[in-house]
Amino acid sequence: MAEIETKRSSEKKKRFNKKSTRVDLTPMVDLGFLLLTFFVFTTTISEAKAMNLVMPNDKVDTIRDPVCESCVLTVLLDKNNRIKYYEGAAENNPLVKETGFAPEEIRTVLMQKKAAVANVRGDGDQFILIIKPSAASSFKNFVDITDEVTICQIKKYYVDEIRDIDKKLLLKK
Repeated sequence: MAEIETKRSSEKKKRFNKKSTRVDLTPMVDLGFLLLTFFVFTTTISEAKAMNLVMPNDKVDTIRDPVCESCVLTVLLDKNNRIKYYEGAAENNPLVKETGFAPEEIRTVLMQKKAAVANVRGDGDQFILIIKPSAASSFKNFVDITDEVTICQIKKYYVDEIRDIDKKLLLKK
């Protein structure tokens, strides 16, 4: 049969000493350093990349070098994400063409002009791009065209103010 144990009062009662509970925080410190390292690493990876844009000093009169007109392409940034462009000088009443910001549009124009200059001059680095944003164009359009300049590896490009003769060319269809 089953036996039942009974405690004897003559035995000494065992006392348990209560010890304070201690939590080992070493893994938490490791986790803190791991998180700190992760956030530092991700912020350095996601740094904003800026493109250098050198603007001439308006106070100093710059030396004007003669430039071959066949090497120059002027891009007029217009409203509604449209680009009008012409080759040569605006004073010679050039043929104004229109394109958009899609890569197959403006990138093709820039690469064809660079290749044409390379065929004539023997070096595609002689190609000069003049960017003239109008008051109706957006800053996004300007950023997009400078990105295309970087993608097409155009070495010489200038940002200029739009003149009255260019405004007349913008009105042409």
